Amino acid sequence: MTPPSLPALPSDADLRRLVHFSSGDGRIWLSGQRMLLVHAAALQALRRELMATLGPQNTRCLLLRAGYASGEGDALLARQVRPHASLFDVFAVGPQLHMLEGAVQVTPQVFEVDEAAGHFRGVFRWDHSWEAEVHTRDFGVQSEPVCWMLLGYASGYTSAFFGRPTLYKETQCAGAGPSHCLIEGRFAEEWPDGDAMARDYDPDSMLVRLDELNSQVQALRTQLQPSAASTTLIGNSPAFNQTLDLLRMAAPTNVTVLLTGETGVGKERVARALHALSTRADKPFIAVNCAALPAELIESELFGAEKGAFTGATSARPGRFERAHGGTLLLDELGELPLAAQAKLLRVLQEGEIERLGSAQTRKVDVRVIAATNIDLEQAVAEGRFRRDLLYRLNVYPIRIPPLRERVDDIEPLARHLLAQYAATHGKRAQGFTERALSALREHDWPGNVRELENLIERGLILTPPGALIDAPMLFPQQHHHTSAASTTVNAAGALESAAPADPAQASALYDTLQRSGLSLEVLEDTLIREAVQRASGNLAAAARALGLTRPQLSYRLARLQERAR
Repeated sequence: MTPPSLPALPSDADLRRLVHFSSGDGRIWLSGQRMLLVHAAALQALRRELMATLGPQNTRCLLLRAGYASGEGDALLARQVRPHASLFDVFAVGPQLHMLEGAVQVTPQVFEVDEAAGHFRGVFRWDHSWEAEVHTRDFGVQSEPVCWMLLGYASGYTSAFFGRPTLYKETQCAGAGPSHCLIEGRFAEEWPDGDAMARDYDPDSMLVRLDELNSQVQALRTQLQPSAASTTLIGNSPAFNQTLDLLRMAAPTNVTVLLTGETGVGKERVARALHALSTRADKPFIAVNCAALPAELIESELFGAEKGAFTGATSARPGRFERAHGGTLLLDELGELPLAAQAKLLRVLQEGEIERLGSAQTRKVDVRVIAATNIDLEQAVAEGRFRRDLLYRLNVYPIRIPPLRERVDDIEPLARHLLAQYAATHGKRAQGFTERALSALREHDWPGNVRELENLIERGLILTPPGALIDAPMLFPQQHHHTSAASTTVNAAGALESAAPADPAQASALYDTLQRSGLSLEVLEDTLIREAVQRASGNLAAAARALGLTRPQLSYRLARLQERAR
């Protein structure tokens, strides 16, 4: 029993509400983190295999580190769930989650904290340790403690909770004969053998330090050399790899490249990467947005102007082609170029010569041109807005950059790369993304592509408390992130119940409406799906949210609907 010196553990109702069993898509959530129900027998078999192949000591260290990572994850929830509670009640989130997750029954016996003085001492009793049970089944009663993963959890949770290394010892273990386990935790520096204990959690201290230093160097490079960072291309999806293959083949040549793709796919970034891979990498890279320049200034901007060529031209000045001499010129939004400028551009591409505005003298330029557009140039030619001969000259080596929705596998590495970049820019660190956030990113339709992703990650970092995980509401604050209609949670008796039970009166009225309409349930579902997609203007992610489904679930139902319509 809990001694009088400590209060009883608070109610865990707030924690149970964080657990959701989403039977519709086969996922279990603890707040924003995906969880698994795993058979203890499966973990027992894994433990047995590790003991046989790695030996007891290596198995112990491996499971300690696995438990540590789990504890760190739960600590991120503690201060969010009970922000205004006492320190003991906030800390109790860890022991209560450990119980809720089925690992062990926890009874606090000592809880002493003086952070200013650098003192922490926690003593906890463990009953029904799953590790002690499965270990003794396979290997009998032991002479040493065996609750390795549970011990790692306690160390990881407390270290992350207080923001300083904290280590636990198992002073008594049920796997060694007693009826229950006892653990004692202290700040690492308070243990006489703290350095030796810490080594159990460090698989390779030198490699870890090198990795941390490398991360810091990369962050500094992001701050000091944004142009270099802009040439980094992140992605390994089949669609993106096809683009990269075309890019690498074109890089060592001087061929004119036409980049096509939707707005925000990163055409300028790809152009910079192409320049960086080329033999012109040490020469200028000049980018010009044709849509951003007034029509009357485009020619002078591109080809230069002599003094007096137009009102306000008080001196001669070179254009973008001359400034890019020896290097690369990106003509972004090329479809917006006026017809007169298109004719001059064609001559530059064919002859390698320009004429400044107000001059009859030709000037030789050595420039590799990369054109980029998000419009259909064939259609622009048909409408008389673009020269066909120029299209033929530009379309020698087209490269299509796939939209983000076609490269879903690249979203997570892109998001992590952008998070590191913005963390350096804003001097603010986030722990990463919750599983719910990553799921929301994968299911989004991305009409704004990579540019939209950049904006969401930057906003998510700013809205998230320092050191916490970025959750879906921080990325999509305008959306309501609810569990699906099939979601259930855990009640006080440990049974599953609907997270959002339907109103009986509403259910009755809905049933009566269905009966009067004469529709079958299948036809009603098809009708609702079509209506949701229509109201969302074809945006499947938005339609799925309106119906309480995931995007893959809606896609599956749409495919089934189309099959029945054949």
